[in-house]
Amino acid sequence: MGVFRKLKAGIIVFLGTNCDRDTKFALERAGFKAEYVFHTASDLSAYDLIVLPGGFSFGDYIRAGRLAKLSPVVFALKKYVEKGRGFVLGICNGFQILCEAGFLPGALVENASTRFISRDEELVFMPKVPCNSASEATFFEEITLPIAHKEGSFYADSADLARIEKENMVFLRYKNNPNGSLNDIAGLYDRKQKVMGMMPHPERAVSKECAQSDVLDGFKIFDFIKAEMASPAAFGGAR
Repeated sequence: MGVFRKLKAGIIVFLGTNCDRDTKFALERAGFKAEYVFHTASDLSAYDLIVLPGGFSFGDYIRAGRLAKLSPVVFALKKYVEKGRGFVLGICNGFQILCEAGFLPGALVENASTRFISRDEELVFMPKVPCNSASEATFFEEITLPIAHKEGSFYADSADLARIEKENMVFLRYKNNPNGSLNDIAGLYDRKQKVMGMMPHPERAVSKECAQSDVLDGFKIFDFIKAEMASPAAFGGAR
């Protein structure tokens, strides 16, 4: 990738997306070069990171993410992932789209309360895969990020849930489950495909002007992604 080249991020904009500007601002503050990509795009090969931001793609008609998964850019995203070109991050509605399109297992369904929830939530962030080796102890920390969703309760059948836990795909869990998500799941990371999805909004926790508090833990998510991308095996030889 080159020591001096900024990682390039493409932010997918669907009709109804409303967190694209916040996401661009956050990515640039985190050291990425970022630009918008419209949902009709058919080629994503120019980007090291693809971000599907929050919002209400296509008005959340039928179900959140249901229509967005049929967009040309999502078919381009499948080729992007298959070729191991780079990383993918879906935030809130972006997570819903990734599940609807089959990039991640499970689905995001209506909150147990049936209400829209918007507040800061305490989370357990587990960026490293749990390991039995004493030299690779499980790492986790408590962070705080905003949530804002009505369909944010993670659901998966027993087989998918068992696979998720067996393959250590959970990188983010709620401390005080706000929406009824199974196993307190707030974020998944398919480490084989380099696809991440999360309901909390890290882009809203990178500046005091945007955050609901002085806690700027959003950087921890973006810094983790940058560290993963710096790994020698990050791009699977696709470059």
